[in-house]
Amino acid sequence: MEADEYLKLAELEDDIWFFRAAHAHVRRELLAHVPISRPAKILDAGCGTGGLLKRLADLSPSWTWSGIDFMPQACALARRRNPDCDIREASILQLPFDDGSFDAVTCMDVLCQISYPEDSDRALAEIARVLKPGGLMVVNAPAYMWMWSYHDVACQSRHRYSRRDFRQQILNAGFRLDRLTHWNAIPFPLVLIKRKLFAGPPGSSDLHRQPTLVEAMMRGVMGIERAWLHLGGRFAWGTSLFAAATRG
Repeated sequence: MEADEYLKLAELEDDIWFFRAAHAHVRRELLAHVPISRPAKILDAGCGTGGLLKRLADLSPSWTWSGIDFMPQACALARRRNPDCDIREASILQLPFDDGSFDAVTCMDVLCQISYPEDSDRALAEIARVLKPGGLMVVNAPAYMWMWSYHDVACQSRHRYSRRDFRQQILNAGFRLDRLTHWNAIPFPLVLIKRKLFAGPPGSSDLHRQPTLVEAMMRGVMGIERAWLHLGGRFAWGTSLFAAATRG
């Protein structure tokens, strides 16, 4: 990701609808799998500027949080925003932790930024290594290579996933899938039109603040999607793929 995208991310990720929805999906899975009253160690692998840590670190006083990111600028911003979290500059391909260190690992839109399938296989193997047996992995990735656009270029993505490939990579790493679904499904036609017919200027992404009314509408739409997923539903389409899986 470009340096100015990190600065933009740090400014916007606490507020804009996409990150609020993504973090809410992570929150749901953590609360469903990790007992809130027991001590637990959680790693955000590829924490960026620390938005997920900031939003979820107070879920339980019994949980301790760590984060890693490859970019020094991202780590500096994450430390500033999360002074009580252990933030380390490291690669997801070589996590600086002992085997079985964590009860849960989150990995949000990181696999898409490394080569597929070699490095993404290695990253999933590293996540499995640092998880305790039965530990939870929560992972998100952009869907459909045919949706490739200026947004992926600006975010320095290398790959978008099919549901089949995403599922197989997770299973090959020794995980048991508890949930696999698309999301950001209701706005999907609008996103498709925007990225294919009304492309932004070179170097730009879709990461920007929306007008207040649009932001409110999108938060409402994401609330409907979250309610459906909370009831156990799935989406067969959407701009993103989301999975919760446990280490075997």
